[in-house]
Amino acid sequence: MVIFELATVALLAQAAPPPIPAMPPGVIHEAGIEYSNVGQKSLLDVVRPKQATGPLPFVLLVHGGGFRAGHRNSYLPVAIKLAERGYVAATMSYRLAPRHQYPAPVEDVKAAVRFLKANAARFQLDSGKSCAMGGSAGGHLVLMLGLTAHGAERVNCIVNYYGPTDFTQSYSKSVDAAQVLPQFLGGHLDQNREAHQLASPINWVTPAAAPTLSIHGTKDAYVAYEHSLWITERLVAAGVEAELETISGAGHGFRGADAEKAEARAFAFFDKHLKAAPAQRRILVSDHGPKGEIVAMEWPSGRVLWTKPNQRGHDVQGLPNGHTLFTIGADKTVQEIDDKGAVVWSYSKDLEHPLAAQRLPNGNTLIGDAKLGKVVEVTPAKQVVWTYSSADIANMRMRNSRRTAAGTTLIAVEAVAKIIEVDQAGKIIWQWQAPNGENRRAYQGLRLANGNTLISISDPGEVVEVDPSGKVVRSVAGAKQDIQFGWASGMAVLEDGHWLISDYTGRRLVEVDPKGKVVHEMRTGERTIASVDVIR
Repeated sequence: MVIFELATVALLAQAAPPPIPAMPPGVIHEAGIEYSNVGQKSLLDVVRPKQATGPLPFVLLVHGGGFRAGHRNSYLPVAIKLAERGYVAATMSYRLAPRHQYPAPVEDVKAAVRFLKANAARFQLDSGKSCAMGGSAGGHLVLMLGLTAHGAERVNCIVNYYGPTDFTQSYSKSVDAAQVLPQFLGGHLDQNREAHQLASPINWVTPAAAPTLSIHGTKDAYVAYEHSLWITERLVAAGVEAELETISGAGHGFRGADAEKAEARAFAFFDKHLKAAPAQRRILVSDHGPKGEIVAMEWPSGRVLWTKPNQRGHDVQGLPNGHTLFTIGADKTVQEIDDKGAVVWSYSKDLEHPLAAQRLPNGNTLIGDAKLGKVVEVTPAKQVVWTYSSADIANMRMRNSRRTAAGTTLIAVEAVAKIIEVDQAGKIIWQWQAPNGENRRAYQGLRLANGNTLISISDPGEVVEVDPSGKVVRSVAGAKQDIQFGWASGMAVLEDGHWLISDYTGRRLVEVDPKGKVVHEMRTGERTIASVDVIR
């Protein structure tokens, strides 16, 4: 039996390596670079952008194969993708069992990191920004790197694809552990328990461990899903940033949509830990929740810059002069404060429940009162120069109102999920109602530069872009459930065409790109944000 296993291992180890994929024009591939010569010559390949500007973060890729097989070429397709995203990627070979047992391959992974950092100038990489990723046996090896490395061996983060974390628990739920592990650890569990314990990542967890993402399928027959669950829980308990991405129903090795999901998650983890933080915008939000305040914060970090009580008001607008306009609920007031928080203008005459306020280019202020069912335009001297009123929007049936560049006014008739457009004569010249409108709610309508109208709705939460004919030309969330909103309320259009959306009942802020993909997301905790605006 032993002879058969060794022969099988030899065949696996000597199998032809995966072919080298074609390299895109913008990528450089350096193959067969010797990084160590302890026991054998150990090689790695480096893949990097051809037009690199300055040192780049790097990712070390460690193949799987049961500690006794596999080849670094298997990770070249991933290395190419990383290079195209602005990383230097290295895929390495390491000493294999049964000739080389634990801890030899762990030492090799550390040696590869030291080699790459020592040759940072040669490979145009930033030695201070590094991560490692591996699958199966490679997942185990990068975990050991993240848990036990010191000095120049240390990396900024680890991505572990279904790596074993407790070898003493491996035999009962694995189809091949009884054949694989004795070759790597020098005997079965009952023969060499100490080696099984020493080689188990779960026994090396300390608060100094690198941030770790584990990705694992729930139907893995080779390395049970619990291995990633255990290591994640142990790391979190030690105060280490650790996350678990569960691929429901997936086995050992991902295919199709599962592979795409896992890879996107891994790449996002690299971006988070290795790339510069995104440029911060300054935004204003109106917190209608228990705290009852307007908040100036950085986006997407969420760092609070200042707050001001609004008694659970609904609306807020940043003004070009650095001032802020907002509604105050209980005081039935619209107020303007300067950059020091001092009140410089307010209006409350004949108001009952002002929910919307907008400073117009002519210096006047548009105010929507949901209780009275009217929208008024007020001069700086507090003279009313325009009014639209209707029983259809009274008694809290309306929400936000906004003036368009053409001088018309968009009013959200919340009760029936309808947007009406009113001209200066008070005539409704355009309207749009969401399907099943009597069971939904509309919060805001914004006229876009292209003439279309952006509308936020609830039940299900959705943001739609509607053209003048009433056709929906773009939709985020809603029945598609690509993103699930509780109630989309306030919105802002960013300079790059992204939408910043408040999910009122979901208690989060979400930025989406023109294709509807989430770019940034922030949970708002106890804050229930009604409106949002960008400080320009």
